[in-house]
Amino acid sequence: MRRAIGRWSRVSGKLVLIATPIGNLADITSRAIDALREADVICCEDTRHSSKLLQHIGVADKPLLVVNEHTEYDIREKIVDLVSKGKAVALITDAGSPGISDPGERIVRAVIDAGGVVSATPGPSAAIMAVTISGLPAGRFVFEGFLPRSGVERKERLEAVAGEERTTILYEAPHRLHKTLTDLETMCGPHRAVAIAAELTKIHEEVWRGNLHDAVKRYADGDPRGEFVLVLAGATPAAPPTDDELITALRAEISAGVSRKDAASRVSARFGVSKRHVYELTLTLG
Repeated sequence: MRRAIGRWSRVSGKLVLIATPIGNLADITSRAIDALREADVICCEDTRHSSKLLQHIGVADKPLLVVNEHTEYDIREKIVDLVSKGKAVALITDAGSPGISDPGERIVRAVIDAGGVVSATPGPSAAIMAVTISGLPAGRFVFEGFLPRSGVERKERLEAVAGEERTTILYEAPHRLHKTLTDLETMCGPHRAVAIAAELTKIHEEVWRGNLHDAVKRYADGDPRGEFVLVLAGATPAAPPTDDELITALRAEISAGVSRKDAASRVSARFGVSKRHVYELTLTLG
């Protein structure tokens, strides 16, 4: 049986989450470089990928621990133990901010639960970059990351995205891009605005803007490369029902043998309007 992750009363170590470039190595911040140089141990998704970045900034002599979707759960105790012994542990992913559709969330929770210190050096994020250059409203948005690949869970998530009134940010792999765009068109309608960003900060950076119907046609052929960020316009708020619409619904319920009180409850729930107002409408019926 796995032992409980312990606590300690005095902590001198810390866990530092470090955002790394999403494409262009020049985007790494000076604070991130300093934190990596000061770290006793660096946790990374892929040592081969991260070694290139570390060599680029002159930090190639640090012990590396692999923290990916397969190892994150089991390695938590080791990282907590390192921090408890006063070590500075840096956590990076292949690109962007740790924990955002990348490993890190469980490590953070474990260190916090054990009473440890967690800090971060903010920096590159594909989601934030994409929404700011999309041309769509960025004052309120929701981040969905990668959709489930299939089944009921995918259908339910697509339905939630279709009804979301805030701008929605999604990630998608190139080989699933067309399917996701097709599913979004089915659920959201062909005219919903979307911006599709690819190769952000790289030489072939591209942002395509249009509607879902045109997006499905554009990405039907070819072999798109790189990770994609989809920025989807929010749903238009539904207009509140008119009294005439409510009365029509009430008449249908009453004609089916439902009492006026129950008819008011059903219609109120269906249209999301005040039950009291709907019941008052029943009193106007002959």
